[in-house]
Amino acid sequence: MNLPTRLPVLVLAGPTGSGKSELALSLAQGLALEIVSVDSAQVYRGMDIGTAKPSAAQQRSVPHHLIDIRNPVDTYSAGDFARDALAAIEAIHARGRVPLLVGGTMLYHRALHRGIAVLPRAEPDLRAEIERRARTLGWPALHAELAAVDPTAAARIRPRDGQRIQRALEVFHASGRPISEWQRATSGADRRFQWHRFALLPQDRAAVRSRLAERFGSMMASGLLEEVRSLRAGGELRAEHASMRAVGYRQLWRHLAGELTLEQACQQAIVATAQLAKRQLTWLRAEPDLIALPLGSAEAVQRLRAAV
Repeated sequence: MNLPTRLPVLVLAGPTGSGKSELALSLAQGLALEIVSVDSAQVYRGMDIGTAKPSAAQQRSVPHHLIDIRNPVDTYSAGDFARDALAAIEAIHARGRVPLLVGGTMLYHRALHRGIAVLPRAEPDLRAEIERRARTLGWPALHAELAAVDPTAAARIRPRDGQRIQRALEVFHASGRPISEWQRATSGADRRFQWHRFALLPQDRAAVRSRLAERFGSMMASGLLEEVRSLRAGGELRAEHASMRAVGYRQLWRHLAGELTLEQACQQAIVATAQLAKRQLTWLRAEPDLIALPLGSAEAVQRLRAAV
Protein backbone atom coordinates (compact mmCIF):
# COMPACT_ATOMS: atom_id res chain seq x y z
CA MET A 1 0.00 0.00 0.00
CA ASN A 2 1.42 3.37 -1.01
CA LEU A 3 0.97 6.03 1.64
CA PRO A 4 0.66 9.70 0.67
CA THR A 5 3.92 11.55 0.98
CA ARG A 6 2.29 14.89 1.76
CA LEU A 7 -0.22 15.71 4.47
CA PRO A 8 -3.54 17.24 3.39
CA VAL A 9 -4.58 20.78 4.29
CA LEU A 10 -8.05 22.05 3.39
CA VAL A 11 -8.57 25.77 2.80
CA LEU A 12 -11.88 27.62 2.63
CA ALA A 13 -11.44 31.28 1.70
CA GLY A 14 -13.89 33.92 0.59
CA PRO A 15 -14.88 37.54 1.08
CA THR A 16 -16.31 38.80 4.34
CA GLY A 17 -19.90 37.79 4.95
CA SER A 18 -19.87 34.96 2.40
CA GLY A 19 -20.80 32.26 4.92
CA LYS A 20 -17.38 30.59 5.29
CA SER A 21 -17.69 29.94 9.02
CA GLU A 22 -21.19 28.48 8.78
CA LEU A 23 -20.15 26.19 5.94
CA ALA A 24 -17.01 25.10 7.80
CA LEU A 25 -18.98 24.26 10.96
CA SER A 26 -21.54 22.32 8.94
CA LEU A 27 -18.79 20.44 7.13
CA ALA A 28 -16.86 19.61 10.32
CA GLN A 29 -19.78 17.93 12.08
CA GLY A 30 -19.05 14.22 12.19
CA LEU A 31 -15.73 14.52 10.35
CA ALA A 32 -12.19 14.43 11.69
CA LEU A 33 -11.62 18.14 11.08
CA GLU A 34 -10.26 20.98 13.20
CA ILE A 35 -10.67 24.60 12.13
CA VAL A 36 -7.78 27.06 11.95
CA SER A 37 -8.99 30.66 11.77
CA VAL A 38 -7.43 32.82 9.05
CA ASP A 39 -8.78 36.11 10.35
CA SER A 40 -6.62 39.04 11.44
CA ALA A 41 -9.28 40.37 13.84
CA GLN A 42 -10.48 37.14 15.45
CA VAL A 43 -7.05 36.73 17.03
CA TYR A 44 -7.96 39.53 19.47
CA ARG A 45 -9.72 38.91 22.77
CA GLY A 46 -12.86 40.93 23.43
CA MET A 47 -13.55 41.55 19.74
CA ASP A 48 -16.36 39.08 19.27
CA ILE A 49 -19.40 40.68 17.69
CA GLY A 50 -17.72 42.79 15.02
CA THR A 51 -15.47 39.93 13.89
CA ALA A 52 -18.35 37.41 13.67
CA LYS A 53 -16.28 35.19 15.95
CA PRO A 54 -17.62 31.64 16.42
CA SER A 55 -19.55 31.37 19.68
CA ALA A 56 -18.23 29.47 22.67
CA ALA A 57 -20.70 26.66 21.91
CA GLN A 58 -19.50 26.46 18.30
CA GLN A 59 -15.90 26.37 19.40
CA ARG A 60 -16.74 23.53 21.79
CA SER A 61 -18.51 21.57 19.06
CA VAL A 62 -15.53 21.76 16.69
CA PRO A 63 -11.94 22.48 17.81
CA HIS A 64 -10.83 25.97 16.69
CA HIS A 65 -7.33 27.46 16.63
CA LEU A 66 -5.83 30.99 16.46
CA ILE A 67 -8.84 32.67 18.06
CA ASP A 68 -8.43 34.88 21.16
CA ILE A 69 -4.64 34.56 21.22
CA ARG A 70 -3.73 38.28 21.52
CA ASN A 71 -4.87 41.31 23.48
CA PRO A 72 -6.16 44.17 21.31
CA VAL A 73 -3.11 46.31 22.18
CA ASP A 74 -0.75 43.68 20.75
CA THR A 75 0.54 43.45 17.21
CA TYR A 76 0.06 40.35 15.08
CA SER A 77 1.66 40.05 11.67
CA ALA A 78 1.32 37.76 8.68
CA GLY A 79 4.63 36.22 9.74
CA ASP A 80 3.24 35.54 13.22
CA PHE A 81 0.21 33.92 11.64
CA ALA A 82 2.24 31.72 9.29
CA ARG A 83 4.34 30.45 12.20
CA ASP A 84 1.32 29.81 14.44
CA ALA A 85 -0.75 28.24 11.67
CA LEU A 86 2.03 25.82 10.74
CA ALA A 87 2.33 24.77 14.39
CA ALA A 88 -1.44 24.23 14.56
CA ILE A 89 -1.45 22.24 11.30
CA GLU A 90 1.34 19.97 12.56
CA ALA A 91 -0.44 19.38 15.88
CA ILE A 92 -3.74 18.58 14.14
CA HIS A 93 -2.05 16.04 11.87
CA ALA A 94 -0.31 14.52 14.88
CA ARG A 95 -3.78 13.81 16.30
CA GLY A 96 -4.74 12.01 13.09
CA ARG A 97 -7.12 14.75 12.01
CA VAL A 98 -7.31 17.16 9.05
CA PRO A 99 -6.86 20.95 9.35
CA LEU A 100 -9.45 23.18 7.71
CA LEU A 101 -8.23 26.77 7.32
CA VAL A 102 -11.14 29.20 7.25
CA GLY A 103 -11.09 32.97 6.84
CA GLY A 104 -10.82 35.99 4.60
CA THR A 105 -7.51 37.61 5.51
CA MET A 106 -5.90 37.08 2.14
CA LEU A 107 -2.43 38.24 3.17
CA TYR A 108 -2.43 35.47 5.79
CA HIS A 109 -3.51 32.87 3.23
CA ARG A 110 -0.76 33.95 0.86
CA ALA A 111 1.90 34.07 3.58
CA LEU A 112 1.12 30.53 4.65
CA HIS A 113 0.72 29.01 1.20
CA ARG A 114 3.54 30.76 -0.64
CA GLY A 115 5.90 31.45 2.22
CA ILE A 116 6.87 34.79 3.67
CA ALA A 117 9.99 36.82 4.27
CA VAL A 118 11.46 36.58 7.74
CA LEU A 119 11.33 40.25 8.77
CA PRO A 120 13.04 41.87 11.74
CA ARG A 121 11.06 41.65 14.96
CA ALA A 122 8.86 44.57 15.93
CA GLU A 123 10.53 47.27 18.01
CA PRO A 124 7.94 48.85 20.34
CA ASP A 125 9.86 52.10 20.92
CA LEU A 126 10.43 52.66 17.20
CA ARG A 127 6.81 51.81 16.44
CA ALA A 128 5.59 54.25 19.10
CA GLU A 129 7.72 57.02 17.60
CA ILE A 130 6.30 56.36 14.11
CA GLU A 131 2.77 56.44 15.54
CA ARG A 132 3.51 59.72 17.31
CA ARG A 133 4.75 61.30 14.08
CA ALA A 134 1.70 59.97 12.22
CA ARG A 135 -0.61 61.67 14.70
CA THR A 136 1.25 64.94 14.09
CA LEU A 137 1.90 64.77 10.34
CA GLY A 138 -0.66 62.28 9.05
CA TRP A 139 -0.09 58.94 7.32
CA PRO A 140 0.15 60.45 3.79
CA ALA A 141 3.23 62.41 4.92
CA LEU A 142 4.83 59.25 6.26
CA HIS A 143 3.88 57.48 3.04
CA ALA A 144 5.89 60.14 1.19
CA GLU A 145 8.85 59.40 3.49
CA LEU A 146 8.50 55.72 2.68
CA ALA A 147 8.45 56.47 -1.04
CA ALA A 148 11.81 58.21 -0.66
CA VAL A 149 13.50 55.18 0.92
CA ASP A 150 11.48 52.30 -0.55
CA PRO A 151 9.53 53.31 -3.68
CA THR A 152 8.69 49.67 -4.45
CA ALA A 153 6.88 49.21 -1.15
CA ALA A 154 5.25 52.64 -1.33
CA ALA A 155 3.80 51.82 -4.75
CA ARG A 156 1.96 48.84 -3.21
CA ILE A 157 0.70 50.65 -0.10
CA ARG A 158 -2.13 53.16 -0.03
CA PRO A 159 -1.21 56.57 1.45
CA ARG A 160 -3.63 56.09 4.36
CA ASP A 161 -2.83 52.46 5.13
CA GLY A 162 -1.22 53.28 8.45
CA GLN A 163 -0.55 49.69 9.51
CA ARG A 164 1.52 48.81 6.44
CA ILE A 165 3.27 52.20 6.26
CA GLN A 166 4.23 51.87 9.91
CA ARG A 167 5.65 48.36 9.46
CA ALA A 168 7.59 49.31 6.31
CA LEU A 169 9.19 52.33 8.00
CA GLU A 170 9.88 50.31 11.13
CA VAL A 171 11.69 47.61 9.15
CA PHE A 172 13.72 50.17 7.23
CA HIS A 173 14.84 52.12 10.29
CA ALA A 174 15.52 48.97 12.34
CA SER A 175 17.53 47.14 9.69
CA GLY A 176 18.71 49.74 7.20
CA ARG A 177 17.15 47.65 4.42
CA PRO A 178 13.85 48.36 2.59
CA ILE A 179 11.01 46.00 3.43
CA SER A 180 10.63 45.24 -0.29
CA GLU A 181 14.15 43.81 -0.26
CA TRP A 182 13.31 41.60 2.71
CA GLN A 183 10.10 40.47 1.01
CA ARG A 184 11.92 39.34 -2.11
CA ALA A 185 13.81 36.84 0.03
CA THR A 186 10.74 34.74 0.91
CA SER A 187 11.14 31.44 2.68
CA GLY A 188 9.02 29.54 0.14
CA ALA A 189 5.93 27.41 0.66
CA ASP A 190 6.04 24.37 2.95
CA ARG A 191 6.30 21.34 0.68
CA ARG A 192 5.19 18.85 3.34
CA PHE A 193 1.54 19.57 2.66
CA GLN A 194 -0.94 18.83 -0.09
CA TRP A 195 -3.16 21.88 -0.42
CA HIS A 196 -6.85 21.63 -1.31
CA ARG A 197 -7.87 25.27 -1.70
CA PHE A 198 -11.47 26.36 -2.18
CA ALA A 199 -13.08 29.79 -2.28
CA LEU A 200 -16.67 30.96 -2.01
CA LEU A 201 -17.13 33.47 -4.81
CA PRO A 202 -20.41 35.44 -4.92
CA GLN A 203 -21.54 36.57 -8.37
CA ASP A 204 -24.23 39.12 -7.53
CA ARG A 205 -22.50 42.23 -6.15
CA ALA A 206 -25.75 43.99 -5.31
CA ALA A 207 -26.85 41.01 -3.25
CA VAL A 208 -23.49 41.00 -1.49
CA ARG A 209 -23.82 44.68 -0.53
CA SER A 210 -27.34 44.12 0.72
CA ARG A 211 -26.29 41.11 2.78
CA LEU A 212 -23.35 42.99 4.30
CA ALA A 213 -25.57 45.91 5.30
CA GLU A 214 -28.02 43.51 6.93
CA ARG A 215 -25.17 41.73 8.68
CA PHE A 216 -23.79 44.96 10.13
CA GLY A 217 -27.26 45.88 11.34
CA SER A 218 -27.45 42.53 13.14
CA MET A 219 -24.08 43.19 14.75
CA MET A 220 -25.27 46.56 16.01
CA ALA A 221 -28.43 44.97 17.39
CA SER A 222 -26.25 42.38 19.14
CA GLY A 223 -24.28 45.06 20.98
CA LEU A 224 -21.34 46.00 18.75
CA LEU A 225 -21.36 49.63 19.91
CA GLU A 226 -21.22 48.50 23.54
CA GLU A 227 -18.36 46.14 22.67
CA VAL A 228 -16.31 49.01 21.20
CA ARG A 229 -17.22 51.24 24.16
CA SER A 230 -15.97 48.55 26.53
CA LEU A 231 -12.70 48.23 24.62
CA ARG A 232 -12.18 52.00 24.80
CA ALA A 233 -12.93 52.06 28.52
CA GLY A 234 -9.85 49.95 29.25
CA GLY A 235 -7.71 53.03 28.61
CA GLU A 236 -4.82 51.27 26.84
CA LEU A 237 -6.23 51.08 23.33
CA ARG A 238 -5.86 53.87 20.81
CA ALA A 239 -7.26 54.35 17.34
CA GLU A 240 -3.77 53.66 15.93
CA HIS A 241 -3.64 50.08 17.23
CA ALA A 242 -4.00 47.50 14.47
CA SER A 243 -7.00 45.89 16.17
CA MET A 244 -8.95 49.14 16.07
CA ARG A 245 -8.35 49.55 12.34
CA ALA A 246 -10.67 46.62 11.72
CA VAL A 247 -13.79 47.51 9.76
CA GLY A 248 -16.64 48.48 12.03
CA TYR A 249 -14.44 49.06 15.04
CA ARG A 250 -12.62 51.94 13.35
CA GLN A 251 -15.83 53.78 12.47
CA LEU A 252 -17.53 53.23 15.84
CA TRP A 253 -14.36 54.34 17.61
CA ARG A 254 -14.59 57.62 15.71
CA HIS A 255 -18.23 57.95 16.76
CA LEU A 256 -17.34 57.45 20.42
CA ALA A 257 -14.53 59.99 20.01
CA GLY A 258 -17.12 62.53 18.85
CA GLU A 259 -15.89 62.66 15.25
CA LEU A 260 -18.96 61.04 13.64
CA THR A 261 -22.63 60.69 14.41
CA LEU A 262 -23.78 57.13 14.96
CA GLU A 263 -25.61 57.19 11.63
CA GLN A 264 -22.45 58.38 9.83
CA ALA A 265 -20.33 55.75 11.55
CA CYS A 266 -22.71 52.95 10.61
CA GLN A 267 -22.96 54.09 7.01
CA GLN A 268 -19.17 54.39 6.70
CA ALA A 269 -18.74 50.94 8.23
CA ILE A 270 -21.14 49.40 5.71
CA VAL A 271 -19.33 51.09 2.81
CA ALA A 272 -15.92 50.02 4.18
CA THR A 273 -17.14 46.43 4.56
CA ALA A 274 -18.27 46.36 0.93
CA GLN A 275 -14.90 47.79 -0.15
CA LEU A 276 -13.12 45.12 1.89
CA ALA A 277 -15.18 42.39 0.22
CA LYS A 278 -14.30 43.81 -3.19
CA ARG A 279 -10.55 43.79 -2.36
CA GLN A 280 -10.80 40.23 -1.08
CA LEU A 281 -12.48 39.13 -4.31
CA THR A 282 -9.72 40.78 -6.32
CA TRP A 283 -7.13 38.79 -4.35
CA LEU A 284 -9.06 35.55 -4.72
CA ARG A 285 -9.50 35.88 -8.45
CA ALA A 286 -5.76 36.43 -8.83
CA GLU A 287 -4.95 33.14 -7.11
CA PRO A 288 -4.31 30.54 -9.83
CA ASP A 289 -4.97 27.32 -7.90
CA LEU A 290 -8.18 28.08 -6.02
CA ILE A 291 -11.27 26.02 -6.77
CA ALA A 292 -14.24 28.38 -6.98
CA LEU A 293 -17.44 27.33 -5.23
CA PRO A 294 -20.80 28.99 -5.89
CA LEU A 295 -22.10 30.83 -2.87
CA GLY A 296 -24.90 29.19 -0.90
CA SER A 297 -25.15 26.02 -2.99
CA ALA A 298 -25.31 22.36 -2.04
CA GLU A 299 -22.45 21.83 -4.49
CA ALA A 300 -20.09 23.65 -2.15
CA VAL A 301 -20.73 21.19 0.68
CA GLN A 302 -20.57 18.18 -1.64
CA ARG A 303 -17.23 19.18 -3.16
CA LEU A 304 -15.69 19.95 0.22
CA ARG A 305 -16.89 16.65 1.65
CA ALA A 306 -15.41 14.87 -1.37
CA ALA A 307 -12.07 16.55 -0.69
CA VAL A 308 -12.16 15.40 2.95
